[in-house]
Amino acid sequence: MSILTDFRIKIAATIAAVMMLAVAVVYAQLEGTERGVAPLASTGDFEVMGVKVDVHGDNAVDARKKGWEEAQRLAWKMLYKSTQGGESAGLPDGTLNTIVSAIVVEQEQIGPKRYIATLGVMFDRARAGSILGVSGRRLRSPPMLVLPIMWSGGSPQVFENRTEWQKAWARFRSGESAIDYVRPYGSDSESLVLTAGQANRPGRRWWRNILDQFGAADVVIPIVRLTYMYPGGPVKARFTARYGPDNKYIGSFSLKVDRSEDIPNMLDQGIVKLDNMYASALARGILKTDKSLIVEDPFNLDDLDLADFDLGDDTAVEVGGSETATSEATNSTSETVGESPVAGPSATTSISLQFDTPDVGAVSRGESSVRAISGVASASTSSLALGGVSVMSVTYRGDIAALAQALRSQGWQVQQGAGTLRISRSGQ
Repeated sequence: MSILTDFRIKIAATIAAVMMLAVAVVYAQLEGTERGVAPLASTGDFEVMGVKVDVHGDNAVDARKKGWEEAQRLAWKMLYKSTQGGESAGLPDGTLNTIVSAIVVEQEQIGPKRYIATLGVMFDRARAGSILGVSGRRLRSPPMLVLPIMWSGGSPQVFENRTEWQKAWARFRSGESAIDYVRPYGSDSESLVLTAGQANRPGRRWWRNILDQFGAADVVIPIVRLTYMYPGGPVKARFTARYGPDNKYIGSFSLKVDRSEDIPNMLDQGIVKLDNMYASALARGILKTDKSLIVEDPFNLDDLDLADFDLGDDTAVEVGGSETATSEATNSTSETVGESPVAGPSATTSISLQFDTPDVGAVSRGESSVRAISGVASASTSSLALGGVSVMSVTYRGDIAALAQALRSQGWQVQQGAGTLRISRSGQ
């Protein structure tokens, strides 16, 4: 018995040592190095970057103030030209101060009476848009998780170390992009979940868990492969745009710089080109949410057996007596009001309507189809998910059953729930 007991103790000690070693390895993976840089906040403001100023002032503070005011004037003219296609007469400094939301310092040199800088100016979209005549409403993609893979030295990296590729995505200003990027940076367990190998794992269940963790609908996979001619010398970068759990290809291109110090600028240019690729794919209906990633509730109210529910004596109505009860109620109302009954207006109902939006055109087609129904007071998309299921807020003069019937008469397939309708065309 003592020999068996000693053996069990040795086995338990061995297992405990292995578990402690595994915990230490995982902790080292999480805490060993700095993983990445937190991304800049993405706003919907108009951004004008790269504004160069060189001004003089009475002192350093006055020179800087004049430099920022000059940057606002120049940025407004640049923004006006890019949106309107013509030259702007300019705006008073007081007006510019009310529509400028932030000044971004890219580079600056402050002297005793001189200020030289490269600045970025951010204009409030609502206020500047009203002057430019540009609508504040924009169609954007559903949230897309960014998995930035960088090949360098023959091996791929994502968040194993703090890479220049992740830094470039962190400083990318995505407020004006048509893609709603979700940009992790390797904090906590992200470096263990988001790896280069994950891009080649098509398992939908695991992808759903990852996307739910980051609040994303799908994934984009921007890849860069760096090739060094020699240390410190020319560097060539091959950029590739991919997306989805199946790692589908969109396009690729190459850029080159003469010095290694210029790699960050090259990566910034590459991201702008990749963003244009993704935006073009979104507009063409290529970049859309994989339906296998969408888990929809299979519940259908039409399959519900109302006999399973106890509605109570007050609401239970026999089919044979419903017509009599209705006529009696009508007669009593007629006697109260007068000899002839007066029909009141139909009650207005707010209904949430779900519909498929594979592309931008499907949004306008869906809204137009619903607005054409008699009794619809308003219909507008309140939650947009290009490539997935969007939600339309509908105000209807009548009940939800009547709207469902009207939609069916237009050829829609309709599923009805509590205050909600799900419509689709045959074949979708």
